[in-house]
Amino acid sequence: MIAVTKIPVPHAVPLGFSFAWVKGRRMDVTGLRVALFSGNYNYVRDGANQALNRFVGYLLSQGAAVRVYSPTIATPAFEPTGDLVSAPSFAVPGRREYRVPYRMSGAVRRDLKRFRPNLVHVSSPDPLGHRAVSWARSGGLPAVASVHTRFETYPRYYGLAFLEPVIESLLRRFYRRCDAIVAPSESMAQLLREQRMSYDVGIWTRGIDRQIFNPGQRDLTWRRSLGIEDDESVIGFIGRLVMEKGLDVFSDTIDQLSLRHVRHKVMIVGEGPAREWFQNRLPNAIFTGFQKGADLGRAVASMDMLFNPSITETFGNVTLEAMACALPTVAARATGSESLVTEGVTGRLIRPGAIGAFADALAAYCTNPHARADAGAAARAEAERYGWDQVNQALVDTYIRVIRQRSQGALLRSSPVP
Repeated sequence: MIAVTKIPVPHAVPLGFSFAWVKGRRMDVTGLRVALFSGNYNYVRDGANQALNRFVGYLLSQGAAVRVYSPTIATPAFEPTGDLVSAPSFAVPGRREYRVPYRMSGAVRRDLKRFRPNLVHVSSPDPLGHRAVSWARSGGLPAVASVHTRFETYPRYYGLAFLEPVIESLLRRFYRRCDAIVAPSESMAQLLREQRMSYDVGIWTRGIDRQIFNPGQRDLTWRRSLGIEDDESVIGFIGRLVMEKGLDVFSDTIDQLSLRHVRHKVMIVGEGPAREWFQNRLPNAIFTGFQKGADLGRAVASMDMLFNPSITETFGNVTLEAMACALPTVAARATGSESLVTEGVTGRLIRPGAIGAFADALAAYCTNPHARADAGAAARAEAERYGWDQVNQALVDTYIRVIRQRSQGALLRSSPVP
C-alpha cells in the first residue's frame, strides 16, 4: 500500500498543457503536471527543502499540479506542501537522521502512471533521482535538475578528499542526462559550467520573507536574557550543526579573537549531530537551539554580524536572511557567498580556511560599529532584490522552455564537450 500525505490546496489540473503570457510577464501554467523527486522533502528541515516546499506552494497557487516523491518518516520535521508519496529508503550509516531513496518501487511507478506528469524535476542525485531521470527519458519527458549542495566537497570533512574527483564524475553523468539544471546562484552556475555538468545551466535563486527578517526584529531584552550586554558585538552562526558547515574553521577563528582580546560574544543558532563537539569546542558560546519563524528572525536580527565559513553551500539562505536584517557577513570565498556578499561593501569574502584573515575581518567589525553599520545598511539594500514570487517564476519559466523545446523536436545533448 503506497503512503500518500495529502494537504488540501485548491488548484485546477486540466490534462492538456498550455502556456500564455499573462499581463505581458508571467506565464499561465494551467495543465503543467510536475513529478518532483527529493531526497529530503520534509523529514529533516534544511534550507533546500524549505525552498522546494515554497516552490511547490507557488506552483499549486498558479494552477499547476505537483506530485512529490521522497522518503518519509513517522514524525517529519514539518508538514509537506502538496501531495507527498513515500519512496523506499534506508538510513545513512553514521548519520541516521538522513535517508537514501534507493529505488523506484512498483507502487511509485503506478502512481506516476496515474498522475501522468509532463515534466520531471529531480532535486538530489541519489539512486531514486537516477531512476526518475531514466523514467522520464524512456517516456520522452523533459527532466530538470536543481542543485542544492556541493556533494563533491563533503568527503574532505571526513578525511576522504581523494574521492572528490570520483563524485564529481558521477554527478556529471547524472546532470548530463537532464534537459536543464538550475543553480541557486550565478557563482554556483559558473562552477557547474566549469565542471562541464551541462549545456543548459540556469538560475533559481532564493527569496526572503521580509516580515520575519528585518532589523526591527532586534530584541535587546532577549539579548540581555542570554547574558549579552548592549554594547557587546555578537558573532552569529546559523545552520545545521554538522562538520561540513566549517565548524572547525569557525572555532579556530573564535580562538584567534580571544587570543587578541577582542571583546565579543558568539551565538549559535541551530541543531545537529555535531552540537556536543561544538559546545565542547566553544564553551563560552550561546547555543539557542533550533529556531524558526519569528523566533529565528529575532535571533538573526539580534546578532551584529554573521560568520559563515562553509564552502558546501550553493546559495546560502542564512546569508540572505542576515543581510535582510542589516548584518554584515564574513564568509568563505566560495559558491553561494560570492553571489551574495560584495567584498568590502556588504561584508568580507575570505579565502577558505584562512583563520587569521577571518579573525582580522571579524575583529574589524567588532571594534568599529560605524563600519559594521555601513556594511549592514548596504547588505539590507542588496537583500531587497530577492522576492519569492519572482525567483520561483524563473524556475517555472525554465520548465516551460524545456517543454517547448521538446515539443519542437529538440534533442537532449548528453555532454557539454565534443
